[in-house]
Amino acid sequence: MNYEIMYGNAFPVVKCVLQYGESIKAESDAMICMSNTLDVEGSMDGSLLGGIARRVLAGESFFFENINAKRGPGYVILGHSAPGGIIDIELDGSYNLRVQKDGFLAATQSIKVDTTVQNLAQGIFSREGFFVLNIHGSGTLFLSSFGAIHAVNLEADEEVIIDNGHLVAWPDYMQYSIEKASSGWISSIMSGECLVCRFRGPGVVLIQTRNPDSFVKWLEGMLPKNKG
Repeated sequence: MNYEIMYGNAFPVVKCVLQYGESIKAESDAMICMSNTLDVEGSMDGSLLGGIARRVLAGESFFFENINAKRGPGYVILGHSAPGGIIDIELDGSYNLRVQKDGFLAATQSIKVDTTVQNLAQGIFSREGFFVLNIHGSGTLFLSSFGAIHAVNLEADEEVIIDNGHLVAWPDYMQYSIEKASSGWISSIMSGECLVCRFRGPGVVLIQTRNPDSFVKWLEGMLPKNKG
């Protein structure tokens, strides 16, 4: 499969060119347009329980779109609903990738998507909740974000503090803790950050340059108030 990510960070799409017999799976409703030689079918990735877990626990779609080149070669253009970036990742099967909800866009069929549970503190205080997507296998993966995607590369024992609303993905071998942004709770709340994530390297953490929750609050502030 050949592919190209087009139109930069604001409103990108990915164009995948499939040869006869190839296929790709994508998040529900990701297909923008495709050649008339391709077919799209809805399916679950794995078991019924896996589909239920993605929908109920991680807030993802129950079904995937499978786009197949059964009748000949063709192309498909995929996009996501948020104004933000798309990044391609080649997984070699040596580690699993933890991905925030709404982060998965598409992948080759050799990539598996299920859910995993976080520990108690991470589940209570992180934006993702107790369950996040667990992506594994060997192949090509496309992730989407709200805002552009930035890679934070950490050397061994190097640490970084990240606002938990900006997390997109991180490898499963990296551990992180959630803590107050400042030394005290009052200062943390007044700063507007409150809780942050501390990651330790080695590894690469993918973050998004915009916070969905902050954007929702901004929109609410722009709406007219109901004085009735």
